[in-house]
Amino acid sequence: MGKSATAAEAVSSITSGQRIFVHGGAATPHQLVDALLARASDLRAMELVSISTLGAIDLARPAVQETFFMNSLFVSDNVREVVNGGNGDYVPVFLSEIPRLFDRKVLPIDVALVHLSMPDQHGFCSLGVSVDVARAAVRNARMVIGQINPRMPRTHGEGQVHISRLAAYVEVDAPLPEVDYAGRIGDRERRIGAHCAGLIEDGATLQLGIGAIPDAVLGCLHGHKDLGVHTEMCSNGIIDLMERGVINNRLKKKHPGRVVTTFAIGTRKLYDHIDDNPEFAFLDAQYVNDGHVIRSNPKVAAINSAIEIDLTGQVCSDSIGTLQYSGVGGQMDFMRGAALSEGGKPIIAMASTTRDGASKIVPYLRPGAGVVTTRAHVHYVITEHGVAYIYGRDLRQRAEALTAIAHPEHREALARATFERFGARTIVPTG
Repeated sequence: MGKSATAAEAVSSITSGQRIFVHGGAATPHQLVDALLARASDLRAMELVSISTLGAIDLARPAVQETFFMNSLFVSDNVREVVNGGNGDYVPVFLSEIPRLFDRKVLPIDVALVHLSMPDQHGFCSLGVSVDVARAAVRNARMVIGQINPRMPRTHGEGQVHISRLAAYVEVDAPLPEVDYAGRIGDRERRIGAHCAGLIEDGATLQLGIGAIPDAVLGCLHGHKDLGVHTEMCSNGIIDLMERGVINNRLKKKHPGRVVTTFAIGTRKLYDHIDDNPEFAFLDAQYVNDGHVIRSNPKVAAINSAIEIDLTGQVCSDSIGTLQYSGVGGQMDFMRGAALSEGGKPIIAMASTTRDGASKIVPYLRPGAGVVTTRAHVHYVITEHGVAYIYGRDLRQRAEALTAIAHPEHREALARATFERFGARTIVPTG
């Protein structure tokens, strides 16, 4: 078993040329990361691997840039500039398959830096609010270094790590990063939320991401009954529905009675609600995001967002042209799982325009844009202007349905683009 140490001592055994996994989300181990980056002048050819992280990570210093390469599996804003620059890059991969990258040594992990709860009486710590791919990283890393924090919730599920697995650990008492989108919910988000809620049936199983739109959807579900949650991540919006009994997970086939997730990001209220709460099961992303597991639950409503969508239904949700903005994540895992679920509904929900007023429904995706969800997988698209159901529709019908939910200022241009691409229809198909 490793010993308690300072952060500098804990990372002192890391050597040049190693690949370092960094725990993600609200579990980002900042004291360990800062101590590692402080060794930039002593090390060479280091690679950092992580999904999205929270909080400031100083990768911009010249010495750090010369030493550390950021190979991101999901791009967050604190590493976006680096990933799109010369000392970083992005690996397109489904969240459900990241554990396989570690297990099959496609990305062999030398060291895992993880953020843990305090050990219990048996010596078991918890990966806390971020089990996702961290469980696989711990399983495969040649060396695991821990940051143990009394403010990290102890979560039930698959995140247990015995303290004997740690080569060294640093004890900290620091708040977790918090995210709250309640103040960003405006009229537009509420209208999108209402449209989504109108499609969700009683007894449905929900998957939502983080942001103003997911929280707006949850805020419109107070009149629903017997909802369940099986999602890659959960946020603040589920607490009120759980306390009201709207979310009770009673009708789920997989893990009835429990919210299933891989990670959580929110406020301290959410973290306190999760702490040692057997109503939550934090499980490996390879299992949670498995399409067979997802489809086993009833009426799966998977609600995901997009950066832009073209008139045929191709969804770009990870890049702005060639700029890598986020990542593939679990969108396709859940879109396909929901489509195959009995009564399931895969939904793309987004504002009709960007903050600058540009249409997010476009004739063609920008050059270099990545297609995360193909047009063959899209069923429902929702904006504040309505719902477009494009499953089983031909290309022109899709274009017309999407134009109808675009911002009114852009509909004429989209209709013109539809005509230029498909011409006038001389024979109207049946149905």
